Amino acid sequence: MRISVTRTGGFAGIERRAELDTSGRPDATHLAALAHQAVEKGAAAATRGVPDGFHYEITIDGRTVHVADPHLSEAQRELIRTVLKEGA
Repeated sequence: MRISVTRTGGFAGIERRAELDTSGRPDATHLAALAHQAVEKGAAAATRGVPDGFHYEITIDGRTVHVADPHLSEAQRELIRTVLKEGA
């Protein structure tokens, strides 16, 4: 499974993007579960958050959803944190 996250917005407005392939990872099952939950609760179009908050575009195997701070589910938060930290 390929998961990509693009973060935009924030005070500085700097975009950050990372991608993660779960193939062969010991936590692949956990990441797949997070990914399915994240897509399930995301919106098809960009959502509104708070001023200077982050907006996220999450793409999982070709399906894209949009979420924004502070309206993230715990699964979305964990998935975003993992991909942006470990993705290349």
